[in-house]
Amino acid sequence: MQRADRQFIETLAIDTHGRGFTDISRRVNEVLAAEGAGDGLATLFIRHTSASLTIQENADPDVRTDLLAAFDRLAPENAPYVHTMEGPDDMPAHIKTALTDTSLSIPVSRGRLMLGTWQGIYLFEHRARPHRREVVVHFLGSERA
Repeated sequence: MQRADRQFIETLAIDTHGRGFTDISRRVNEVLAAEGAGDGLATLFIRHTSASLTIQENADPDVRTDLLAAFDRLAPENAPYVHTMEGPDDMPAHIKTALTDTSLSIPVSRGRLMLGTWQGIYLFEHRARPHRREVVVHFLGSERA
């Protein structure tokens, strides 16, 4: 068993373009490399309630298009919500976040995320307008040799 002798936390600011997916895989790998991560575990946490994190296919963009449509059917803007103070897209955004993830744990080997060939890490923006979102990256493991 390898001893965990490297730990760090960094917060990424991610600008979204409104509803949709923003691939953050490269940014997370850049943080791991810059901080000298070796083998261990990366935990990602989004500090918001109307956006989420997900691991999805990164090859065919139709997957993300279909996911957006499916989530819009699950939580439509025109439903009779009680919470409407922040606009018609806000309560559906909270529902979509509740159905997805606010944190992900991903193994790291030799300073790189151990994602599958067709996997990418996405910030899933549920609001209609662009936002600046914060994603916390926590690494626990060994230092790069």
